[in-house]
Amino acid sequence: MSAYTQIKLDIADGVAIVTLHRPEKMNAFTRVMMDEFIDALDVTDADDSVRAVIVTGHGDRAFCAGADLTPEGGGHVFSDPNPVESLSDERVRDGGGRLTLRLFNSQKPLIGACNGVAVGVGATMQLPFDIRLASDNARFGFVFARRGITPEACSSWFLPRLVGMQTALEWCMTGRVFDAQEALDRGLVRSLHPQAELMDAAMGIAREIADNTSAVSVAMTRAMLWRLSPLEHPMMAHRVDSRAIYRLSRSADAKEGIASFLEKRAPAYPDTVSGNMPDFYPWWDEPGYE
Repeated sequence: MSAYTQIKLDIADGVAIVTLHRPEKMNAFTRVMMDEFIDALDVTDADDSVRAVIVTGHGDRAFCAGADLTPEGGGHVFSDPNPVESLSDERVRDGGGRLTLRLFNSQKPLIGACNGVAVGVGATMQLPFDIRLASDNARFGFVFARRGITPEACSSWFLPRLVGMQTALEWCMTGRVFDAQEALDRGLVRSLHPQAELMDAAMGIAREIADNTSAVSVAMTRAMLWRLSPLEHPMMAHRVDSRAIYRLSRSADAKEGIASFLEKRAPAYPDTVSGNMPDFYPWWDEPGYE
């Protein structure tokens, strides 16, 4: 995708910033935005210079005001307007879910900088982010029951893991909009910041990753924590842990990590995500893996 119309992608000094950019619509979500965001993630994954990705919204009012309820041309907001023969039809797939699954599979760490209102898909798209920060004027809402629909974007999987089942049920069944302090108290976000300081705080975390860590280590760590923590027994994690530490301990990055520590200098890790991931990655594609 050569040019974006509803997002912006800026890459500099090892950090990519994806900005949801529909200022006239409070950055409301559309299928075009979905396609462009997914394309941007393909770009950041393929670019070995990118060590972390920050996602934010344009302006100081909204991160994303949910799905655009008045799409150009009218028609159906939440589904394809044409009838389908079977629920297995590709057109039945939820657009928010397609985005969150791509976010889940990112090889680069994702840092959310929620700069205002985030309701509906504006809230659920943030759930696969690894770290979520919010401005102190942010508001969140899983408002689906108030629109006659159900939670989407795989939020029935993500949300209880982040905030617990009781909070997830309360927020989704009432559909109420709540403030940034409640989001912090319930564990949805890591920290709150004045609007003018939000991006600096997010950038500080991104720089901590970009300047001090191995890209391959971070990519493996992200995949392992998201994919192994829900499994039913720690032995299933142990199998992957063991293979990972065995392979990475023999890597050029491990050699550099030890040498830089002993020599009391900043590391210069040579390995890349595009060329040096362990030979068993992605392990979840192996036959028999569950």
